[in-house]
Amino acid sequence: MEKYFNKTGYLFAGNAVFVEELYRQYLANPNSVDQTWQEFFADIKDNNALLNKSTAKVIRPNPNVTKALLNNNLSYEGLHNLKAKEMISAYRRNAHYLANLDPLGLEIRKTKDELKLNIEAFGLDSSQLEENINITDEFIGTWNCKLSELVTKLDKVYTSSIGVEFDQIENVEEKNWLYTKLETEITFASEEKRSILNDFVEVECFEQFLHTKFPGAKRFSIEGGDSSIVAMNKAIDLSMNQGVEEIVIGMAHRGRLNTLTKVVGKPYKAVIAGFINGNVFPDELNISGDVKYHLGYSADRVRANQKIHLSLADNPSHLEAINSIVAGKVRAKQDMLVDTKRSKVKAILLHGDAAFCGQGVVAESLSMSPLTAYNVGGILHFVINNQLGFTANAADTRASRYSTEFAKIIAAPILHVNGDDIEAVLKATDIAVEYRQKFSKDVVVEIICYRKYGHNEGDEPMYTQSKMYNIIKSKPTPGNIYANELVKSGIIDNNYYAKLKEKFKIKLDKEYEQAKSYKQESHFLGGCWKGISRTRGKAAITGVNKKILQDLGTKLCEIPKDFTINPKLVRLFEVRKNTLTTDQPIDWATAEQLAFAHLLCSGTNIRLTGQDSERGTFSHRHSILHNQIDDTTYIPLNNLSKTQAQYEVANSNLAEYAVLGFEYGYSLASPKNLVLWEAQFGDFANGAQIIFDQFISSSATKWLRMSGLVVLLPHAFEGQGPEHSSARLERFLQLAAEENMYITYPTTPASIFHLLRRQILESIRKPLIVMSPKSLLRHKYAVSKLDELGENTTFIPVLDEVTKIDKNNITKVILCSGKVYYDLFAKRVHNSNIVIIRLEQLYPFEKTLVASLLKKYNKAQAFIWCQEEPKNMGAWNYIAEHLNDALKEAEINNEFKYVGREESASPAVGSLQVHNKQQEKLLMEALGDDIIK
Repeated sequence: MEKYFNKTGYLFAGNAVFVEELYRQYLANPNSVDQTWQEFFADIKDNNALLNKSTAKVIRPNPNVTKALLNNNLSYEGLHNLKAKEMISAYRRNAHYLANLDPLGLEIRKTKDELKLNIEAFGLDSSQLEENINITDEFIGTWNCKLSELVTKLDKVYTSSIGVEFDQIENVEEKNWLYTKLETEITFASEEKRSILNDFVEVECFEQFLHTKFPGAKRFSIEGGDSSIVAMNKAIDLSMNQGVEEIVIGMAHRGRLNTLTKVVGKPYKAVIAGFINGNVFPDELNISGDVKYHLGYSADRVRANQKIHLSLADNPSHLEAINSIVAGKVRAKQDMLVDTKRSKVKAILLHGDAAFCGQGVVAESLSMSPLTAYNVGGILHFVINNQLGFTANAADTRASRYSTEFAKIIAAPILHVNGDDIEAVLKATDIAVEYRQKFSKDVVVEIICYRKYGHNEGDEPMYTQSKMYNIIKSKPTPGNIYANELVKSGIIDNNYYAKLKEKFKIKLDKEYEQAKSYKQESHFLGGCWKGISRTRGKAAITGVNKKILQDLGTKLCEIPKDFTINPKLVRLFEVRKNTLTTDQPIDWATAEQLAFAHLLCSGTNIRLTGQDSERGTFSHRHSILHNQIDDTTYIPLNNLSKTQAQYEVANSNLAEYAVLGFEYGYSLASPKNLVLWEAQFGDFANGAQIIFDQFISSSATKWLRMSGLVVLLPHAFEGQGPEHSSARLERFLQLAAEENMYITYPTTPASIFHLLRRQILESIRKPLIVMSPKSLLRHKYAVSKLDELGENTTFIPVLDEVTKIDKNNITKVILCSGKVYYDLFAKRVHNSNIVIIRLEQLYPFEKTLVASLLKKYNKAQAFIWCQEEPKNMGAWNYIAEHLNDALKEAEINNEFKYVGREESASPAVGSLQVHNKQQEKLLMEALGDDIIK
């Protein structure tokens, strides 16, 4: 063995490619290699068992083995081809550093010598340029040409206007396909070239029209990056050819006005009217609205016998926030069409360079995209790299050469392209669109361009980027550059470009005149939203026949005989089944399951995601049962009947921002489904604060976009410290206005049953924020009788005192919400003269109902609001005024007093002992002499 390894010591990694080629030749014809190599390869074949055995001797390369030795054992032709293969591989890996990507010429490009891409680096020289290369290889492909022709082609493909990064892709088929597509030349017919020029004209002329008519008005021009709009248009046409029926687009503000008009099809007069009178929605809707460059739109594009629906999502100024929302909308539409191949509906996202590499939600969204619960079959990403982030240079916003490094998280192919070379941009777009459709994965096209003006039209970029903007000032537009190319090639004459511009300007002038009297339209409550109302109607009856609930509950407890579940769960299901069949009070988890079950059997699809949502953070849900023998799974809620709707439950990746955004987006496109997101603990919800602030709470009044999303936030003060106690109830109440959402803190299983069903049975759609329980999931008093879920029952927003107390003897009324109720109830003495009223719904505040209950106890001397949260948190600051207004309506001359924790910078203490003392203190203060000692 030792002798064997001494003979083979030179087979270290650096020589692997040479030996591999020799071995291939040997397999094809053993006599084609030297006798020594024949013996060596024969030994390998005969000594596999020997090679697999371990040896204590370290294998070291033989210093006497040189390239010359290998050269002597390889035919000249074979070695020549081998060196050429090395060169092809090296170009594919590294030539993007040589590509001419910067239209401003500011980038200092590397040289072939620096990158070792000159022919000498591969052991070749100029004397061999006319020699033939003959390569057939599954990785490299087929190349039959002179060496000089090979170098010319590699330079043209890899060092012109496109630079690619495919090395991060592990799948060989994908990588080979991409290289083949890139190395295949595409041509544009004369008519297509004229069409491209026309696109440029419409993009550029509209921007200049707005610039002239409304000088200084913010519009976030796309000028300098014009090719991105042309590319998007091309991507849509290509998608139509591939059978795509709908595209959802997400983007920031730059270029949005041109996207709305040129790409999506919004009338120019509608956009211009927004500049003239400032109105973007009909006056009668009485909403706050938003600026022009945040608005979305949807329309059909019809061409010959093809039609595709396009929608541009509304977006705030919070860059990249829209990414996962668009993905959620696309997934919902795919699910509605049962588009399991995810080929009929797709997403296009436009990003800015500084935002794409700077915003963490980009990484969150990309990480989600391959996961089963969030997969949409790939997204086409355009990164519009104008080389600035407001006033910051690229070097200030990232350490990497490119802004697209995040895309490597999911091994997405990345094509960098010079925005001034429109045919290169369209080639990259063509490859990207086909890749997404073929492999169902994300792909990134980075268009390196520039920004003609400052961050907005009123900004002065010369303050900070004078060198760059001196170049931009004298630079012809991308459209002008392309027009000159077409003139030189004889496709158009010298006047063609000017005539196109003049013709389109006449069109815009007509649109301007029409805009002066244009009445804005609201594309609202159409399509899947048909039948949904914008205003609240009569309270929905959400109860269900008790016998039906018992039957459903029993069915949920039936596990297939050949399916072995954990013994603890066997006991759980036995207890649950017995509770239902003997008409005993049910717990929270059972109520939730019954609400889901009846909705499913009534045809409502349900989707629930979140960290640990399948089992539930507190082991209460167990939506997916796991076989203890073979790891198969069983979902009781999907085994109720053959005609039921679908229940989808999934554990999310460890993120809040992008995941909540996804579910919000899903709810926008599926108003007749119940969509829920559950935080692991409510404390972590603020990781998605932008989604709550910019979308969930305000989208209806800004953009006329309603959502029925349910957000479950475990919340209660139970001594678990400052990060496992508070869902920041106060922040949601601060966002509450104009009946924009429901904010609830339910205390009974009946309440959650009715709340979940109300989301579907009501005629309106509003987000539902639930402060959901932790310890109450198993609290002996936190149960409900089935009758409370039965026929003709509904959600009760305010729960009166449950014990019989003579109202004439009442001395104190305590109002509270949530878990603290059970603490007060347990500590209150028997025969107390204190009543405890619960607010199950905090917003909208039911003042009339509260007032009617207070009037019932109008002889009380003290009125208290009791909460667990510190005084500067929880409901107090929101509710104090509403409670006192209710007292006035009840004609009671008194005021509510606060009882709870003192103000605190942190939600809760870290010590359980201190927590217990604080809790005891607030209970004593609330109950006074009526507390159990």
